Amino acid sequence: MWASQIKGFKNYLRLEKPLSANSLEAYLHDVDKLTQFLELKEISKAPEHLETEELRAFLHWINELGLSARTQARILSGIKSFYSYLLLENLITKDPTELLESPKLGRKLPDTLDYEEIEMLIAAIDRSTPEGERNKAMLEVLYSCGLRVSELVDLRISNIYPEEEFIRVTGKGDKERLVPIGSAALEQVMLYLDLVRVHIEPQPDYIDHVFLSKRGKALTRVMVFTIIRRLAAAIGMKKTISPHTFRHSFATHLVENGADLRAVQQMLGHESITTTEIYTHLDRRFLSDVVKRFHPRSRS
Repeated sequence: MWASQIKGFKNYLRLEKPLSANSLEAYLHDVDKLTQFLELKEISKAPEHLETEELRAFLHWINELGLSARTQARILSGIKSFYSYLLLENLITKDPTELLESPKLGRKLPDTLDYEEIEMLIAAIDRSTPEGERNKAMLEVLYSCGLRVSELVDLRISNIYPEEEFIRVTGKGDKERLVPIGSAALEQVMLYLDLVRVHIEPQPDYIDHVFLSKRGKALTRVMVFTIIRRLAAAIGMKKTISPHTFRHSFATHLVENGADLRAVQQMLGHESITTTEIYTHLDRRFLSDVVKRFHPRSRS
């Protein structure tokens, strides 16, 4: 029931709008995200029967994914364009997006970094020191896997699976999930473990922790915040960033490049996602392929 409307919308964009191929695909991706949401929520309605409240629920959902305000606004613009087309073609008599506004975020999200800014921050790390190799590994993991800072500092060596290119993460509520780790991040983590971590004598409670301080203890959240903000200052970055900025950037970059929202939701580890669902609803190889296809730092 959506296929014919989307096909007509595509033809309309191609013939009536002076859009680039990338812009045209972006509009179609936005509508596809809406259909993904409806499928996930088991809402079986044709586009002409959707109501404003259901579209508001969709906007709330993409907000909960942690996407940047700019990305949310662009997705809404694509949905509005779709319904403008339906109205123009007399397929609907009332536009349900007319009263929709860009989502008001309940809390201020940190700025999202673009890929070039991520690279600048990582390039600013002084890798001539053991701490530099560790810090590079941490930033690569934050961006590659979309981890919370608490998940990063608690990451265990025994939960890294290099051959499978996955890590096991313990998130909120002690819920575990498997997350694909990109090649650049995995390579740097293994380098750190083999060349730096092996020379640190861990304290008894931290033998299995990946990221250690000089004293052999797990890094604190504050230490990770400080490391990132010092790097930002070193390159003259004006944005206020934190470890969570990398998590938002992870989600935003995947979605902007066309990744399936359900896969991104799984990898972020929201409260509604359990370890079992990782195996029953999404194949692990599919998650890995999503990262490799759509994450800028995992492309060959």
